[in-house]
Amino acid sequence: MSGTIPLTMMPEGGQGHVISVDAGHKLTMRLIEMGFTNGATVRVIKSDTNGPIIVSVSSSKYALGRGMAMKIMVTPAEG
Repeated sequence: MSGTIPLTMMPEGGQGHVISVDAGHKLTMRLIEMGFTNGATVRVIKSDTNGPIIVSVSSSKYALGRGMAMKIMVTPAEG
């Protein structure tokens, strides 16, 4: 898996690096405050078909709605 994808496309257990947050000003600032900054490592803990996606970033765990997670662009880590 290579290239930039939305966080929702990462498989459960997958890890990658944040490339950008493509959202409005307030949501972008909120996500940056949560640790979703350029280059931050993010790991998908749980990603069911329905419901929120649970991720780990900056030593914290968050449950993000799928709409919010779609706005976080990541590059999956190799291996």
